[in-house]
Amino acid sequence: MYSQTKIAIPIFQKSCKSVIEVAQDCIDKGADILEFRIDALTNPNIAEIKNTIEEIDFPMIATNRIDSEGGSFKGSEEERINILYECAPLVDYVDIELQSDDEYIKKIHDTGVNTIVSYHDFEKTPGLDEITYIVKKELELGDIAKVAFMPQDLEDTLTILAVLSHCKNTIAISMGDLGSYTRVMASKFDSPITFAAGADATAPGQIDIETMKALLNMDLNIMD
Repeated sequence: MYSQTKIAIPIFQKSCKSVIEVAQDCIDKGADILEFRIDALTNPNIAEIKNTIEEIDFPMIATNRIDSEGGSFKGSEEERINILYECAPLVDYVDIELQSDDEYIKKIHDTGVNTIVSYHDFEKTPGLDEITYIVKKELELGDIAKVAFMPQDLEDTLTILAVLSHCKNTIAISMGDLGSYTRVMASKFDSPITFAAGADATAPGQIDIETMKALLNMDLNIMD
């Protein structure tokens, strides 16, 4: 049985021209969704960004990540949010961080786009209760919750699987090599999206798209 979890590939390029080139390669390799990491652009121009999205014409997440969560956007918070707002009618999903002002999240959500409210910690994994609380807040504000944490040991990765087991409409990732298997197991818990690497690896532990597709479609029989 084929996995219903969609594979998203992030595109982290400095120019829109390169984004278009890499996007075609990712599509050819079997991506279900592209994540346009707008924050990677050297000189983000909203008209050029919108033209790029329209030219690619493929299911897409618009992400403009803040530096405190692993992003590269250099402008003001108002500029960052405005880019996402302008892109919302053209994409399938917008990713916006939970630490963003609630009014900004509401502004994006009110456009009608599927809103992924996300939280990343590249140093540690909190306890299950704390993560569940974060997910609950994210789902109150948006349509899909996303949490990604760095594990210190195998038990931390199992905490992420527990989150997937208990929380619907949730993307939960344990980063790094230790947690990379959670990206595959996400499909067994009906996670809506998992992330794989194409030309650009944007988080530690991402698996290349070809390997991910093969693993997702294996019958591991863990639920029997």
